[in-house]
Amino acid sequence: MIDIKEIREDPQRYKEAGLAKHFDVDIDRLLEIDSILRKAKNHLQEISTSKNRIGKSIPNLSGDQKEAALSQLAELKTQEAEYDKQIKSLEPEFDELMQQVAQPADKDVPLGKDDTENIEIRTEGEIRQFDFKPKDHVQLGQILDIIDIERGVKLAGTRNYMLKGDGALLHWAVLRFAMDYMTERGYVPMSVPLLMKDEAMRGTGYYPGAEEQTYRMEKDQLNLAGTAEVPLTAYRMGEIVKAEELPMKFVAMSSCFRREAGAAGKDTYGLYRIHQFDKVEQVIVCENDAEQSRAFHDEILANSEAVMQALELPYRVVNVCTGDLGRGQAKKYDIEAWMPSRENYCETHSASKFYDFQARRMNLRYKDPETTKNLFCHTLNNTVIASPRILIPLLELHQNADGSVNVPQVLRPYMNGMELIKKK
Repeated sequence: MIDIKEIREDPQRYKEAGLAKHFDVDIDRLLEIDSILRKAKNHLQEISTSKNRIGKSIPNLSGDQKEAALSQLAELKTQEAEYDKQIKSLEPEFDELMQQVAQPADKDVPLGKDDTENIEIRTEGEIRQFDFKPKDHVQLGQILDIIDIERGVKLAGTRNYMLKGDGALLHWAVLRFAMDYMTERGYVPMSVPLLMKDEAMRGTGYYPGAEEQTYRMEKDQLNLAGTAEVPLTAYRMGEIVKAEELPMKFVAMSSCFRREAGAAGKDTYGLYRIHQFDKVEQVIVCENDAEQSRAFHDEILANSEAVMQALELPYRVVNVCTGDLGRGQAKKYDIEAWMPSRENYCETHSASKFYDFQARRMNLRYKDPETTKNLFCHTLNNTVIASPRILIPLLELHQNADGSVNVPQVLRPYMNGMELIKKK
């Protein structure tokens, strides 16, 4: 959420931000309601002052003066009720519009309509050139008997799968390696709930906007989280944390659930776009300082790149354009792994910087030791690794001509020393 004072000062900036990000919000209507509400609240304050003054004078009055004072008091109460009614009728619309205002992107974010206009920053690693016809991850999964999409679909419907045997071990090895890597760097490991209240979804910026992508438990008014970002970022919502607690660095491994609404016919083959997956997520909550946010944005990106390099996977980093940014993101880097079967770099990580957008919605603050003022925190998040999507390049890039797959060195301790996944 944006500070209404900033919108008042420069409404054009927020109009342009909404256009650039494809979020349609009526800034003029928002400011119109804001003006009405401020005037009404000022009137209520004046009425309250007058009521107190008249109330104190009544015991000392008599006759016509007392009657006049009582009449004036009654009139003030009538006006008070009218302003209260006006405020109550307009505040829901004001709150709804405020939640829809998009955060302006940083100045170095490229202007673009969608992900096709993201800008490549750099590539890392060499794309493997095969001296045999490579198989895709589904073919490898069938040959090695480690992926069963057919029975996953039979049990749970489209975009589902089952990993078995060495496939399940590889999946868990990736996640455990990522968790160990992050905890060694001082990130606090967390085991988090997956069912979230609406307040947590709104606080992190997923509501409004992502309702169609979310599995909602209507009976319990709870939502299956699409990422551990939600519980990690909202962990201290509504609190004033101590300045010495910042920065707070968390990492969690969790299952994630996404409906993929609107994706019919898109990326239906294999493990790329699925309803349920597991992810290791990193979140940082820090002081309200733009330079500190920039430094931590670089840090969380570097963490994920280090994991990709350890897995011996070629990838590229892109600066995400305005049209591909979320409502609250000021800047985002994507990491895209090279996937031979898709003949392209494909997104595997998203590193997002929010400034105080999420914290303001969650009322997450800290007391500045210098000014003693309560300031809203800054928040950032990034995928450390997500599986089974990462199994696509892992299997395809580490395959051998006979259909076996080499296990990257860093994963072998998590697979009982296994060096090669081969047909049993």
